[in-house]
Amino acid sequence: MQKEILDRCQQLVSTLLPFSANISTGATLTLPQIAGLIDHTALKADTSSAQIDLLCQEARTHQFASVCVNSIFVAQAAEALAGSDVAVCTVVGFPLGASLTVAKVAEAEAAIAHGASEIDMVLPIGLLKSGANQAVYEDIAAVVIASHAHNALVKVIIETCLLTDAEKIIACVLSQAAGADFVKTSTGFNATGATVHDVALMRQVVGPDIGVKAAGGVRSYTDALQIVAAGASRIGASAGVTIVTGGSTGATGY
Repeated sequence: MQKEILDRCQQLVSTLLPFSANISTGATLTLPQIAGLIDHTALKADTSSAQIDLLCQEARTHQFASVCVNSIFVAQAAEALAGSDVAVCTVVGFPLGASLTVAKVAEAEAAIAHGASEIDMVLPIGLLKSGANQAVYEDIAAVVIASHAHNALVKVIIETCLLTDAEKIIACVLSQAAGADFVKTSTGFNATGATVHDVALMRQVVGPDIGVKAAGGVRSYTDALQIVAAGASRIGASAGVTIVTGGSTGATGY
């Protein structure tokens, strides 16, 4: 890993902390605009094939950005969404991030072969908290290289609820330096999901050039507006239908 990357980590930690989010409300987005930011998600262990069909049907109807499913359902989702503009997203090293890098790469490549065009990978959280920045960088870069070889996007889940603000900054710098297309707040399987504070901090670190995905806890149109105002350019939610209609959601995710 280049010395400039480590220097940038240290510089941002020293200049951004303590961090206080300064959110401008900005223009109100229309419901179709919000829909176009949503990764409609179903990742629970007991998600059924029928629920995946419903998820895809809802995504087509509301023109969500993607469906996000476990890799066992990628082929089913790709078939259900063929001919639409809805992408198929899957998760790698999920939800712990503690898989071997070679396993993450193989998982990403297999999912892409089955129809995924977006890969949400969990970085190795324990290594990050141990200060093993080189290993974290190499883990992300390996998945990015493998995915980009097939024109698939990579979103790096940093699991903000388990990190200090300094660690969040380092995770974002390493992800961006490794070539990731997005940084993402959460798996949705730990204590808390996306917060305005975390999204604003992540956007401050990565700037305008890559995406920030807020996942976990975004359940209403108001939630979505707040998180977009903080800097999110994609929203991971199982409540996508509720967000864009105010009604009840049919599919279940995190």
